Amino acid sequence: MSTPKALRIGTRGSELALWQAQRVAALLSQRCQLTCQLVVVHTSGDRDRSRALHELPGSGFFTKELQEALLEGQVDAVVHSLKDLPTQEPEGLLVGAVCLREDPSELLLARPEALGEGALGLRAGAVVGTSSLRRRAQVLALQPDLQVRPLRGNVPTRLRKLREGAYDAVLLAYAGVHRLGLDLSGLAVRKLPPEVLLPAPGQGALAVEVRQGDREAQQAIAQIHEPLLAEEVAAERQLLVGLGGGCHLPLGAYCQRQNGSFLLKAAYGILDSSLGLVELKRARALAPTPREAASQVLQAFVAGGSG
Repeated sequence: MSTPKALRIGTRGSELALWQAQRVAALLSQRCQLTCQLVVVHTSGDRDRSRALHELPGSGFFTKELQEALLEGQVDAVVHSLKDLPTQEPEGLLVGAVCLREDPSELLLARPEALGEGALGLRAGAVVGTSSLRRRAQVLALQPDLQVRPLRGNVPTRLRKLREGAYDAVLLAYAGVHRLGLDLSGLAVRKLPPEVLLPAPGQGALAVEVRQGDREAQQAIAQIHEPLLAEEVAAERQLLVGLGGGCHLPLGAYCQRQNGSFLLKAAYGILDSSLGLVELKRARALAPTPREAASQVLQAFVAGGSG
């Protein structure tokens, strides 16, 4: 009897990306009795860490090389953080599964001396590290007296920079910190749920891409697909499409199914050339389909939002 071919899973090489790919591989092993092999692919977003993401040309900084490896047959599937995946699929590829969404909340981690009476619990003038325009806009709306400065690197690197004193506080996705089980001792930790700070569209969820013509891989990956989750994140990502932006648009969005309808909440920041906050628009919609929810929020933004 011949040995079944291992499913080759492409992934970035960061600790978090490897954790995510290993979790997908474990699920496939449990549900499909598949043997999986991880293949590390280095992306442009990993190589250029000197600039903020919004300063890098093009899009797909953490996905393009993975998609190319998949198209060229070097791997059979690739695992992405859904929030990094552009909304436009390259010809020849499709998302075979959306799965494993972790709590999409944000974590505010601060050095004890940075604590104060501000809305985010920080002192006036504290330096907050993030390269996300979405986080910048919402943080400045919540506490305008903060300084927001670019911060790149994987999750452990960002945590190290905070401990070394390069920043007074940093914002990280709860999902990444929780999945890696990082040591947060000595730091002030505040969890910011979507009611306080809206996450990136798709934050905390994973997407698995496959080639359109690879029926065998598609059938295997379909076993870990979560249809309800896919509908919820579809509303968040459809809003991205409607705004004509990429993954790094200053947009926070979170959708949940409620009594058969879809409740979509969103915040869209307008920043000036020096990245100061001009306005933060907020909107929400409850609609029977993800597309309708996104359409209603988009219309609210065009009409002016709620300020």
